[in-house]
Amino acid sequence: MNDWIQLEQVSQYFTTGSLGYKVLMGVFVLIAYRILKRIINRAILNLATSKGVKKARLSFIQRCFNVALLFLTASVFAIITGIGYGDVSLFLSSIFAVLGVAFIAQWSILSNITASFLIFFVFPYRVGDRIKVVDKDEDISGEIQEISMFHVLIKHDNGNLITYPNNQILQKAVLKLAKNKPEPSKTKSRIYTRRKK
Repeated sequence: MNDWIQLEQVSQYFTTGSLGYKVLMGVFVLIAYRILKRIINRAILNLATSKGVKKARLSFIQRCFNVALLFLTASVFAIITGIGYGDVSLFLSSIFAVLGVAFIAQWSILSNITASFLIFFVFPYRVGDRIKVVDKDEDISGEIQEISMFHVLIKHDNGNLITYPNNQILQKAVLKLAKNKPEPSKTKSRIYTRRKK
C-alpha cells in the first residue's frame, strides 16, 4: 500500500499539462530528433555513395535536411511546452513570408537550389556519364564533370567546359550517350614472316 501511495505522488507530477509532463515530453522530442537525424544522414550518405556525389555537395544536402528537421523539432517542442500552435504558426509564417519576399528578387537562384535537391535524389545521371541536352540552338553534349548547387559542369568533346543551370537541365530532355570508344588506328599493320629455305 505504501508503494502505491508513492507511485501516486510521483504520477501527480506527470499529469497532462504539468511541468514534469512537459519536461518528459521535451526529452522524448529531443531523443526522437537525434534518432531521426542519424537515420536521415545515413540514408543521404548511402544515396550519395551509390551516386558518386562529391563530399561538399553531400554536406550541403545534409545541412539543409538537418536545419529543416531542427525547425520541425523546435516547433513540436514549442507546442508541447505550451507556447501554443497559434504562436508557432504565426512565427513560422512570418519567417516564410520574409524569405518569400527576399527570394522573389532572386527567383532563378531559388529554382536552381530546388533543382539541385531534385537532381540529387532523382537525376538518373552521375559524374562521369556522357550526356547530351536536347537543345536546337547549341550542341550541349559531353561528360559530366561536376553537379553543384547551382549548375552542372559538362566537358564538351572539343575540350570546352559548359556550365549549365540546374533548373534548365531538369526542363529539357537529356540523352545518355555511350562512352567514347577509342578510334581504330588508321595505319595499316603488316605481318612479316620468314620462310625456311
